[in-house]
Formats: sequence, C-alpha cells, structure tokens
Amino acid sequence: MPSILLLSCYELGHQPLSLAWPLAMLRAEGMDVAAVDLAVDAFPEALAEKADLVGIAVPMLTALRIGVDAARRVRTLNPGAHICFYGLYAWMNADYLLRGDDPVADSVLAGEAELALTALARTLRHGGDPSTVPGVTTVERSADPLLSRVDLLTPDRSLLPGLDRYARYMADGEARLAGYVEATRGCLHTCRHCPVVPIYNGRFFAVPAETVLADIRQQVDAGAQHITFGDPDFLNGPGHARRIARSLHERFPAVTFDFTTKVEHILEHPDLIAELAGYGATFVVSAFESTTDLVLSKLDKGHTVADMERALRILRDAGIAPQPTWMPFTPWTSLDDYLHMLSWIRAQGLIPYVPAVQLSIRMLAPPGSALLDDPDVGAWIGPLDAANFTYRWDHPDPRVDELQRQVTRIAAHTGDDDPYAAFAAVERAAYALADQAQPEPVSAPYFIVQPPKLSEHWFC
Repeated sequence: MPSILLLSCYELGHQPLSLAWPLAMLRAEGMDVAAVDLAVDAFPEALAEKADLVGIAVPMLTALRIGVDAARRVRTLNPGAHICFYGLYAWMNADYLLRGDDPVADSVLAGEAELALTALARTLRHGGDPSTVPGVTTVERSADPLLSRVDLLTPDRSLLPGLDRYARYMADGEARLAGYVEATRGCLHTCRHCPVVPIYNGRFFAVPAETVLADIRQQVDAGAQHITFGDPDFLNGPGHARRIARSLHERFPAVTFDFTTKVEHILEHPDLIAELAGYGATFVVSAFESTTDLVLSKLDKGHTVADMERALRILRDAGIAPQPTWMPFTPWTSLDDYLHMLSWIRAQGLIPYVPAVQLSIRMLAPPGSALLDDPDVGAWIGPLDAANFTYRWDHPDPRVDELQRQVTRIAAHTGDDDPYAAFAAVERAAYALADQAQPEPVSAPYFIVQPPKLSEHWFC
C-alpha cells in the first residue's frame, strides 16, 4: 500500500493540478504515492487506512468543506496518520484546522506547497519532527508560506482520472475535452477579497514555458481540444503569456484556450488581446465584481465601471467572448446597486454570459483576509464562524440578505439552456423586494447561441 495518499476535493471541474504537481515531485524522490480526486471518485477507505501521510488539497472554500469531512474519515480509519492540509484556504484557516474544538489536521502549508510537502514526507519517513520543516505549520510552531521559486517538474497526471470525467469546453454546439494548466503562481495584485493575497501579498512566479507546454502536450495527447490557463492572472507576465500562447498555437493549431485576467490588463494590452485571439483564445474570465465604483474601491479592484465597458469593447473587437465574474452581495452593495447591476448587464448584452450562480455570490471574509484591514471593518464585521471558515456579516438592509437567499435558490434550480429565463427570475425577485415594477424581460432569441464556456461555472 502507498505510504502517502493525496486527496483533491473539488477544483471547478478540472483535473486537479494540486495533485499532479506534488505527485511529480514525490514520485521523483521514489516515494510511494496514491492520489484520489473526491470530486469524481469515492473516498478511498483502504488507502486511507494504510497511509502514513495524507495530504488534502484545498485551494478553494468548497474544497475545504469537503476536505474537513474527508480528514475526519481518515482520522477514524487511521488515527496514526499525519494529516496535512495544503492550499490557499488551508493557510487562512490554520487555527481552526489545527487548534479548533475538533482539530482535523496535524500540519498546514501553503505557497509553493510542493517543496514543503515533499520535505514533510521525507521527514516523516525518517521519523523526524514535522514542526522543523520549513513552511510547515503545526500546533507547536507557525511557519510562513514558502514563496521561493520552485524548480517545478512536469505535472504527473498518470494517476489521475481521465479528462472525460471532467468539465467540457462548450462551443458551436459541441462538448470537447478540456485540459487545465497554470503558467504562473501567485498574483501581482492585492485585491482585498482575493484568497491569493494573504499568501503571496503581491508576488508571483512564472512557471518555465517548456514545463507548461509539456503539460499541455500530455493533455492534448489524452484528448484535450481546449486548455484553460487557470492562473490568478495570466497577464501578470504579458511577455511570458505571449510566448506560451504562441507556442501552443504553433504546436497545436486546432487547440483553443481561455484565460483569466484583470480589467486593467485588458486596457493595458489591447494589441496583445487581439494577438491572443489569433492564437486561439476564445473567452476571457475577468473579475468585474460590481457596477458600483464605491464597492470596486472598497475591494481595491483597480478599475471602474467605465473601465469595464472599455474592456468589453476591446474583447469584442478581438472576437473574444467576455466571461465576467461578480460578487454582487457585499456590506456596501445596496438593493438599488443590485438593480443597477442587472440593468447594466442588460445594457451591455451580457445576459447569456452571466450564469445565475454569479448573481448570487456573497462576499467571504475568511481569517487572514485583506478585507479585515478595511478601516471601516468594525462597521460591518460580525463574529468569526470558524466552522464555516469566514467572519459573519449581515447587510444593514435585510432585503439584501433575503435577495441573496432567493437568488441562490434560483441558481440552484435553473439550468443553462435558457439564461434569459434565469435572468428574468432574478429580476423578478430583486424588483419585488425593492417594491418596483420589473422591466419587460429581455426576449430570448428564437435559437439561443451559447457563448463559448466550460460546462462548470466559476464560483468560490
């Protein structure tokens, strides 16, 4: 039986890179490793019973919730196993994981986690003290995340479920296998609500281009016809992004791709946006967040609503579909602001590009979040709900909290076939709570042409 078990919990429907990179480094050292993605496979009881080290990847909140349940199952089956949580949300919730009323972890690490995880495995194998490993936080010792550049190997995907078990790329009425890579780690920016910021604090590292391209090749060989660049911001290093995209197109001219970038980078690099379209970029994810400049300022987004409109024009001129993401519910967003957002989405022709789940997202304030540095934090923050990994907050207008609950229900019960119907349902709820007449719903075209997208939507 393998002595190391790595578990991924959920990563927005893509094959988990949070398993593939540690697998490459651990196996390169001759360690016996198994990897299971709980998003598509059952909990591996037999492996958990025998593992000496169980690493649980939690890069997002949903993953953390699943990971805590998985850790409790491991502890029941194998009390002597060392359980390590790694990833963005592990670091921010280290106190709860290590020292809560029902601690579920023996160690926590973040940043360039592969190096620390490999060193931890090596230390445990030789009977050493985990609290002495750089970058590893334990009950006895706190350590900063490792932010040194790591010589990353090509991710090892050989033990992972096939791409056919993950989200598809949807375009032109077809569903195609999709791969996922990262060309950079961390982020140059410090948006207050972003979980990357407490770990990297404005730093980012470029992954060598040949490593990224080798990872793309193995996924194309496995059937991928589309690649998602899942970097927090693909254009933090615009020259690096250009080189990789150009090489991808030269080597695999039929493969399309998408990427994530900030509004300000779209405005800074319109020529590069057009160039990337020529290399096969079909859509861009960009965190618009709000149509209220006050909220954008509170979040330190670095853009305005007018900037968002300019960015949309640049993307559309390049022939790239926008996929804006939103955070409509914050302590500073009024009910009138929400109605303005809906009106703005209508005016910009974005209804088919905004799934209902995006209209339901509520701001999270996890421990360590830069949101807690807001000078007015005392006016809105409530108690820490450690078991749910966030500080509570209630909107001063109870109608806003009620709307968030209603939109969440709408998102859970509407599909993607008719985005206009879902949008109209959200409008009905919002205008009813505001006691205003709903505008005439936007008529759906006779044949709805869905924009290019992945079959699983982005959320927290």
